[in-house]
Amino acid sequence: MIEAVNLTKKFDDIVAVDHVNATIRDGNVFGLIGTNGAGKSTFLRMAAGVLRPDEGGITIDGMEVFENEKAKMRFFYISDDQYFFSNATPRDMMAYYKAVYPAFDEERFHGLMKSFDLNERRKINTFSKGMKKQVSVVCGVCAGTDYLFCDETFDGLDPVMRQAVKSIFANDMEQRHLTPIIASHNLRELEDICDHVGLLHKGGILLSRDLDEMKMNIHKVQCVLLDGMAPKDLAGLEVIKTESRGKLLTLTVRGEMEQVEAAMQSANPVFYEMIPLSLEEIFISETEVVGYDVKKLIF
Repeated sequence: MIEAVNLTKKFDDIVAVDHVNATIRDGNVFGLIGTNGAGKSTFLRMAAGVLRPDEGGITIDGMEVFENEKAKMRFFYISDDQYFFSNATPRDMMAYYKAVYPAFDEERFHGLMKSFDLNERRKINTFSKGMKKQVSVVCGVCAGTDYLFCDETFDGLDPVMRQAVKSIFANDMEQRHLTPIIASHNLRELEDICDHVGLLHKGGILLSRDLDEMKMNIHKVQCVLLDGMAPKDLAGLEVIKTESRGKLLTLTVRGEMEQVEAAMQSANPVFYEMIPLSLEEIFISETEVVGYDVKKLIF
């Protein structure tokens, strides 16, 4: 488990991460969402022990990360700014990471490089941005660590490759309980993979929720009510947003599924159906309640 307590980092007068508290459970995909400058990269750099917190701390299974070799053996960090040794080939980087991570899987490395159609003997500085990201991902999953820190890892990958990387993550989660922590400025990139999402804004956590919990307590209903009836007349239903097209209403409501269906049935509408919400719609609804327009923050 990774735990951040009052984690704070300042650069002169700029507060990059502002007293963040977060718990990342093992075996889950934790998505860290926020615009450029929200503090995502700074948070990951402190989690990786690259930066020392000014206040608070971050631990991996109770171990402080900064200047702690034992803690750093537990994760692999894929930064947004790709870094490789000068004139290195993927095979050179494999040799280096094998020396750093005892569990590095060389056989799997060769297999994935072949699957991604990447030349192990070609100098990485001749690769495209997307190819460099692929090399980093291959090295990361082959390192055999418990945690994988990914900073904008999907940026620069084409749609097919994004799905391939997500499939690799999902397989490693199932096979060896890998815990990916993925920072991204785009919520849509993480919708189909994350278990828990934290929204960073101006250095602080604006919202941090389990997706299953969020989906259980917020729903979308399309309906046609009886003449003369309005959404406010639906007893026992907490309506947080209403959209209308003629007589067809689309309601975003809060509450358990059974309560929502019972309220709709008791109203005896002309028609109604429950529609799944996207992660985007859930976040928009949740953040509007606390006075933020999430569309301006992460889209």
